[in-house]
Amino acid sequence: MLPSAAQRVQEEARKAAGDGWKISDLTFTTRTGTPIEPRNFNRAFESHCRRAGVPRIRVHDTRHTCASFLAALDVHPRAAMRILRHSQISMTMDVYTQIPSPETRKALGRLNQSLDRSSEA
Repeated sequence: MLPSAAQRVQEEARKAAGDGWKISDLTFTTRTGTPIEPRNFNRAFESHCRRAGVPRIRVHDTRHTCASFLAALDVHPRAAMRILRHSQISMTMDVYTQIPSPETRKALGRLNQSLDRSSEA
Protein backbone atom coordinates (compact mmCIF):
# COMPACT_ATOMS: atom_id res chain seq x y z
CA MET A 1 0.00 0.00 0.00
CA LEU A 2 1.27 3.49 -0.85
CA PRO A 3 2.00 5.90 1.98
CA SER A 4 -0.50 8.70 2.52
CA ALA A 5 0.37 12.33 1.87
CA ALA A 6 0.64 12.84 5.64
CA GLN A 7 3.04 9.91 5.92
CA ARG A 8 5.21 11.30 3.11
CA VAL A 9 5.32 14.75 4.73
CA GLN A 10 6.20 13.22 8.08
CA GLU A 11 8.95 11.08 6.53
CA GLU A 12 10.48 14.18 4.94
CA ALA A 13 10.30 15.99 8.30
CA ARG A 14 11.88 12.99 10.04
CA LYS A 15 14.81 13.02 7.60
CA ALA A 16 15.26 16.79 7.94
CA ALA A 17 15.17 16.62 11.77
CA GLY A 18 17.76 13.85 11.90
CA ASP A 19 18.74 13.03 15.50
CA GLY A 20 16.36 15.74 16.74
CA TRP A 21 13.29 13.67 15.76
CA LYS A 22 11.07 12.55 18.66
CA ILE A 23 9.61 9.11 17.95
CA SER A 24 5.85 8.76 18.57
CA ASP A 25 2.81 7.08 17.09
CA LEU A 26 1.27 10.42 16.10
CA THR A 27 0.25 11.05 12.49
CA PHE A 28 0.44 14.83 12.60
CA THR A 29 3.40 16.33 14.40
CA THR A 30 5.69 19.33 14.46
CA ARG A 31 8.83 19.33 12.33
CA THR A 32 10.62 17.47 15.11
CA GLY A 33 7.98 14.82 15.79
CA THR A 34 6.47 16.39 18.90
CA PRO A 35 2.71 16.90 19.36
CA ILE A 36 1.26 20.01 17.74
CA GLU A 37 0.19 22.62 20.27
CA PRO A 38 -3.54 23.42 19.81
CA ARG A 39 -2.97 27.20 19.73
CA ASN A 40 -0.31 26.81 17.03
CA PHE A 41 -2.66 24.60 15.03
CA ASN A 42 -5.46 27.17 15.31
CA ARG A 43 -3.13 29.98 14.20
CA ALA A 44 -2.02 27.93 11.19
CA PHE A 45 -5.65 27.08 10.37
CA GLU A 46 -6.62 30.77 10.51
CA SER A 47 -3.68 31.64 8.27
CA HIS A 48 -4.75 29.04 5.69
CA CYS A 49 -8.32 30.41 5.78
CA ARG A 50 -7.07 33.96 5.17
CA ARG A 51 -4.85 32.86 2.26
CA ALA A 52 -7.71 30.86 0.75
CA GLY A 53 -10.09 33.79 1.15
CA VAL A 54 -12.67 31.73 3.03
CA PRO A 55 -14.46 32.63 6.26
CA ARG A 56 -12.78 31.37 9.40
CA ILE A 57 -14.82 28.72 11.20
CA ARG A 58 -14.03 26.57 14.20
CA VAL A 59 -11.83 23.60 13.33
CA HIS A 60 -14.49 21.21 14.63
CA ASP A 61 -17.01 22.76 12.23
CA THR A 62 -14.91 21.57 9.30
CA ARG A 63 -16.25 18.07 10.03
CA HIS A 64 -19.80 19.35 9.54
CA THR A 65 -18.75 21.15 6.38
CA CYS A 66 -17.20 17.93 5.08
CA ALA A 67 -20.37 16.01 5.95
CA SER A 68 -22.49 18.58 4.13
CA PHE A 69 -20.30 18.38 1.03
CA LEU A 70 -20.43 14.58 1.07
CA ALA A 71 -24.23 14.68 1.30
CA ALA A 72 -24.45 17.23 -1.52
CA LEU A 73 -22.24 15.01 -3.67
CA ASP A 74 -24.51 11.99 -3.02
CA VAL A 75 -21.77 10.05 -1.25
CA HIS A 76 -23.27 6.91 0.28
CA PRO A 77 -23.78 7.38 4.05
CA ARG A 78 -21.66 4.29 4.84
CA ALA A 79 -18.73 5.78 2.89
CA ALA A 80 -19.28 9.13 4.63
CA MET A 81 -19.33 7.32 7.97
CA ARG A 82 -15.88 5.91 7.25
CA ILE A 83 -14.51 9.26 6.04
CA LEU A 84 -15.82 11.07 9.12
CA ARG A 85 -14.70 8.22 11.40
CA HIS A 86 -18.10 7.85 13.03
CA SER A 87 -18.58 4.60 14.91
CA GLN A 88 -22.32 4.42 14.20
CA ILE A 89 -24.31 5.13 11.05
CA SER A 90 -26.92 6.95 13.15
CA MET A 91 -24.34 9.63 13.98
CA THR A 92 -23.63 10.12 10.29
CA MET A 93 -27.30 10.19 9.37
CA ASP A 94 -27.97 12.82 12.05
CA VAL A 95 -25.36 15.02 10.39
CA TYR A 96 -27.16 14.49 7.07
CA THR A 97 -30.57 15.62 8.25
CA GLN A 98 -30.64 18.54 5.82
CA ILE A 99 -30.73 17.42 2.20
CA PRO A 100 -29.23 20.11 -0.06
CA SER A 101 -31.53 21.96 -2.43
CA PRO A 102 -30.91 22.20 -6.19
CA GLU A 103 -29.61 25.74 -5.59
CA THR A 104 -27.09 24.41 -3.07
CA ARG A 105 -25.94 21.73 -5.52
CA LYS A 106 -25.51 24.38 -8.23
CA ALA A 107 -23.48 26.57 -5.86
CA LEU A 108 -21.30 23.61 -4.90
CA GLY A 109 -20.69 22.91 -8.58
CA ARG A 110 -19.55 26.49 -9.10
CA LEU A 111 -17.35 26.28 -6.00
CA ASN A 112 -15.77 23.06 -7.29
CA GLN A 113 -15.04 24.66 -10.67
CA SER A 114 -13.53 27.69 -8.95
CA LEU A 115 -11.30 25.52 -6.76
CA ASP A 116 -10.21 23.49 -9.77
CA ARG A 117 -9.21 26.67 -11.61
CA SER A 118 -7.35 28.11 -8.62
CA SER A 119 -5.36 24.88 -8.14
CA GLU A 120 -4.14 25.12 -11.74
CA ALA A 121 -2.71 28.61 -11.21
